[in-house]
Amino acid sequence: MISTSDFKKGAKILFKDEPYMVLEYHHVKPGKGGAFVRTKMKNMITGLVHEELFRSGEKFPEPDLDYREMQYLYKEDDLYNFMDQESFEQIALNENQISDVLDFLKEQIIYTVLYFGTRPIAVTPPLFMELQVTEAPPGVKGDTAQGGGSKQVTLETGLVLQAPLFVEAGDTIKVDTRDSKYIERVKK
Repeated sequence: MISTSDFKKGAKILFKDEPYMVLEYHHVKPGKGGAFVRTKMKNMITGLVHEELFRSGEKFPEPDLDYREMQYLYKEDDLYNFMDQESFEQIALNENQISDVLDFLKEQIIYTVLYFGTRPIAVTPPLFMELQVTEAPPGVKGDTAQGGGSKQVTLETGLVLQAPLFVEAGDTIKVDTRDSKYIERVKK
């Protein structure tokens, strides 16, 4: 059980039979009446964010969440197929379930899939991924005043991001999946 006094950013609770993540919380002690906690929470299934008031000391059960390592296999029709790395069981997810990861979806890569009970609810890519550049306009030396210029490049997954002028089509670059930023060019 998680009490409102144990709330912290990122805490997960079961509220109205659905898993929620605490985004913000404020303990409020009014002059009259009992203390309460004003909370901003995100539904981990629907992604909707809303505010809720709880009495101080109110308790909530922890949601039945499970993280599993799964390999992305292929796309068939409108479904994306993943395989559990331990049980070798396969699941198919639709585009709505993986919309946050579409820019980083690459076959044979291991992703972390979050389950609520027996239902997959979220997919998380690795922290860093190496992706090949498919399109990169030529970088012209005179394009920058200070020498630190960048240009837009397109990667094999369709993601478009800013990269240094020396990056060319065919190069492999390392990308931070949290903010879709260029890290470095990978030498193969």
